[in-house]
Amino acid sequence: MSDIGYTWIAHHTGVSPVQPFAVVSQINGRRATTQDGDLRTEVYPERYRPQNLLIDHLVFALRYEGIHLEFLARLFAKVSVREQLEHWINAEPSGTYARRLGFLCEWLTGQPLTITQAIQGNYIDVLDPALYVTGTAVKSPRWKVRDNLPGTPDYCPLIRRVDRIIATERYDIRERLDSLQADFGLDLLLRSTVWLTVKESRASFLIEHEQDQEDRIRRFATVMESECGQHPDPLAPDVLESLQASILGQSALRYGLRQSPVYVGHVARFAPVVDYIAPHWTHTPALLQGLGDFLRRTSSVHPIIRAAVASFGFVYVHPMADGNGRLSRFLINDVLRRDGAIPAPIILPISATITNSTYNKAAYDQALERFSRPLMHYYATCYRFGESRVAEDGVEYNLHFDAYDDALPAWKYPDLTAHAVYLAQVIDSTLTHEMRAEAQFLQSNEQARTRIKAFLEAPDNELDRIIHAVRENGNVLSGKLRRKYPLLDQRPELAERLVAAVRTAFQAID
Repeated sequence: MSDIGYTWIAHHTGVSPVQPFAVVSQINGRRATTQDGDLRTEVYPERYRPQNLLIDHLVFALRYEGIHLEFLARLFAKVSVREQLEHWINAEPSGTYARRLGFLCEWLTGQPLTITQAIQGNYIDVLDPALYVTGTAVKSPRWKVRDNLPGTPDYCPLIRRVDRIIATERYDIRERLDSLQADFGLDLLLRSTVWLTVKESRASFLIEHEQDQEDRIRRFATVMESECGQHPDPLAPDVLESLQASILGQSALRYGLRQSPVYVGHVARFAPVVDYIAPHWTHTPALLQGLGDFLRRTSSVHPIIRAAVASFGFVYVHPMADGNGRLSRFLINDVLRRDGAIPAPIILPISATITNSTYNKAAYDQALERFSRPLMHYYATCYRFGESRVAEDGVEYNLHFDAYDDALPAWKYPDLTAHAVYLAQVIDSTLTHEMRAEAQFLQSNEQARTRIKAFLEAPDNELDRIIHAVRENGNVLSGKLRRKYPLLDQRPELAERLVAAVRTAFQAID
């Protein structure tokens, strides 16, 4: 068995990417395909083997394996590769693969190729729309191609149109919301959004391990309710700083874009473990601008896919001095709101879905690790804890990373296919389970109130506390409640009717 395509090129040039190849091709007798999630291995018979030339394997890769921007950026940085590419393009100036690779080489490196022959042929797409999520096409007369990449050279994530992405593109959020409205009524659904917004805020802080900060939770909920979908460019630095200040309040140590190193980690056996290192702070403004350009170039793309890129792209860039996680999750609802997928004042409690089980928390971590784990493995020998230094923003740090520039192609050109698939699953679970469960709870709570009011007078807020206490005590009236409300102790028949009312109202969801 022998490798061909990108894997052959990596072996023969010494160039390797951080992110795995989406397709690995091999020669070994009979045709076969092996799938591993959104990655696959293709086995071809001998007649598919390219000649042992770089260009031949590049053509095979583009034809059968797709486009791996990070790898191509690293490959085209080699002078010898560029020279071979120039020779080939001048020999085949009308070739479709030659023109696409010529365009990508200049696009990725910012350096013009020496082309002596006139480029000819009809315009062709850089990305195959059947295989990739694409952006608004712009013609490149020099190469006779339509640049339909979803981003810019500063930042261009790729989303491969695997089966689950195609299913996501057909997913109708409005239809799910209409179903909720039909089952529970608009008034109940709108009233549930008040609690759902707070629930989303509390769950978002739970992800940050700060779930006991009630004032911060309320503050973040207010931002979610009032700011989602309100800004034409939510990734503009001044907008981010304003959102950050609203979320963090007036007592944070630092605001704005960071000017110091940042890493995400944990402690194991009393020693720090680095799980992820973010880009150098001098790179973050361009990456942030590129992420905004992605949103501008993909206005017709499904909102879930755009929200996934906005959220995960933001958290990987990690541009702010503080509050990156909360802002990344804010961006999900912000994109969905601006794209018209969810109407005001509804907030999808995404974080609540993520945190409602150990399995869901692990799935979120796994989504983040799709990029962070290979990055840290690739650069395992390039960081260390050493002497303390003070950065321009006053942050003292002792983690030193020696490969910021070398890692930049990985940060600029991530494959976020799995992240979009993950967010689609979370949103579906949120709409079909989390929000439905909340609406059912409110409906049952109102039924319990109505039943109790038939024989007992009390304000709604006090009844809600009584109903909650009864349910928390296993549908039994506690001694504490009897002492607080002597009437219930004095008249056992009222206590029995109250418990029965609660049990009956909630039996559909218990």
